[in-house]
Amino acid sequence: MIDATDRPEGFLRVSQELVRLGHPHAPTYLDIAARTSQEAADALGVAVGQIAKSVVFRRKSDEVAILVVASGDRRVDEKKVAQIVGPIGRADAQYVKAKTGFTIGGVSPLAHATPVVTLIDRELFRFDRVWAAAGHPHGVFPMTPAELEKLTGAPVHDVVQVPA
Repeated sequence: MIDATDRPEGFLRVSQELVRLGHPHAPTYLDIAARTSQEAADALGVAVGQIAKSVVFRRKSDEVAILVVASGDRRVDEKKVAQIVGPIGRADAQYVKAKTGFTIGGVSPLAHATPVVTLIDRELFRFDRVWAAAGHPHGVFPMTPAELEKLTGAPVHDVVQVPA
């Protein structure tokens, strides 16, 4: 077990932001990296849909990062997102790190390096509790979907593909 002060910077930043916002649950630092929704679900013993995955896009008009927080068992529908925020493109790892301050696999829904536009998918509300990345692939924190909405101040939309 490593000392809390030895945690990665992104994890500490998210931890501090959760305290500042009065969130009742501190993040957990997992023994294994959970870079995908399935890895996180397996590590936590929850359904993959309970993982609040962060998907980042690049808005073409102004280069602002668009963060979609969606259920881990759903695929983000880029056309639906673009209808809300304007034309978007893919975001590479360098862009994600520069805009959010986090590496892919550890992007938190809050405590970003620069302002981002965040959208929450309504499918997360199927669950009483969801888990999001806490600034590092080893870090996660729990909340209700309503708490996610409150913590981020983000609107809830239908931004995923219809399941087959």
